[in-house]
Amino acid sequence: MDDEPQLFDTPGSRGAASGGSLADATHASAPLAVRMRPRTLEELVGQEQLRAPGSPLRQLVEGDQSLSLLLWGPPGTGKTTIASIISQQTGRRFVEVSAVSAGVKEVRAAIDSARRQLVATGEETVLFVDEVHRFSKAQQDALLPGVENRWVTLVAATTENPSFSVISPLLSRSLLLRLQSLTDEDIAAVLDLAVTDERGLDGELELAEEAREHIVRLAGGDARRSLTYLEAAAGAARAQGSTTIDVGTAETAADQAAVRYDRDGDQHYDVVSAFIKSVRGSDADAALHYLARMIEAGEDPRFITRRLMILASEDIGLADPTALTTAVAAAQTVQLIGMPEAQLTLAHATIALAVAPKSNAVTTAISEAIGDVRAGKIGQVPPHLRDAHYAGAKALGHGKGYVYSHDAPFGIAEQQYAPDVVLDAAYYRPTEFGAEAAVKQRWERVRRIIRGPASK
Repeated sequence: MDDEPQLFDTPGSRGAASGGSLADATHASAPLAVRMRPRTLEELVGQEQLRAPGSPLRQLVEGDQSLSLLLWGPPGTGKTTIASIISQQTGRRFVEVSAVSAGVKEVRAAIDSARRQLVATGEETVLFVDEVHRFSKAQQDALLPGVENRWVTLVAATTENPSFSVISPLLSRSLLLRLQSLTDEDIAAVLDLAVTDERGLDGELELAEEAREHIVRLAGGDARRSLTYLEAAAGAARAQGSTTIDVGTAETAADQAAVRYDRDGDQHYDVVSAFIKSVRGSDADAALHYLARMIEAGEDPRFITRRLMILASEDIGLADPTALTTAVAAAQTVQLIGMPEAQLTLAHATIALAVAPKSNAVTTAISEAIGDVRAGKIGQVPPHLRDAHYAGAKALGHGKGYVYSHDAPFGIAEQQYAPDVVLDAAYYRPTEFGAEAAVKQRWERVRRIIRGPASK
């Protein structure tokens, strides 16, 4: 077995296959983000829902249980850190297999070695698989024996929804923990600690408030990115012989100019608001101006695409049915290619939504429907629409008189669908703008057929 990949070092260490042990990574020349990696759950910033007393993660760490985890969350939110904390606080060995470079052979070798170690010494292994969504089905299948037999404590990290990217057998055998994006306050706390902690800058330099805010904005909720920017800015300050990291130094280090936002954040929200209102108002030029300001300020591009997806339904709807598709495609593209290339995608989606015909009919329709429900207008489901598939349903009159739509002329049958209490409700009132004009004509005809000649 001399040709077996050497994946393991000492207890609580990172495997050689992923670049050396965790202990070695804490030396002075290691990246700041590595040196400042939290060592305990108490040091972990953010993710309060995972660190709460009695939470599954705390039980795993403090109760020394053997349980496999799937960690789902954005980059820089602590997935690798949680894996190393589990390893260090439970005395298990820590081995990392990258889904980018490892194949089925490497996965099986890691699990076989962990099994032999468990049998020979009783020592357990934490197997950390980063970007598990990149593994093929065969590679994910190779993890199953180790998980099923608890030869390893699997901690798999992904930035994509595991329901679509992880095979069902692995999902069912693992506990899914969702990590939230870190807040600006979380990132600021990470920076403050790195400035004073002996593992970080050890008080050698002072971080000016404006520079701190600039780095927080650029980080976009990514703790690792914030520490990378801080380390670069600290190096620039030392080169200048300065003891303070000011905003100019931070800008130079990040190679990105700071777009001035007010300290209290009003300017930030003003720009976002102006961006949305410009798209809603169909002014593509103004919308691009505000988009450029957000890009240059380091705004998280995912935040921008989320706003565009909301706007596509809120302000465009069926006036242009492709608007939501465009916004969703932009969000997926941003996730896949990242910045700076994704700025083209953001501009593409912004222009498309700005020039699209507008309608808020979808917004008013769901708002009025929810309003009626909250007001108590619930009502009984008409008997002919109730479930008639279980034994005894027909005796209750369920399904009796139901007209199968496909058997009716034009595939539309005259019958009651809504409860009596909202029988005359007209929530969806399409406009005559864009493609919704055709929808309006069809919906009026369909509504008359469904509700009978007496309907308006």
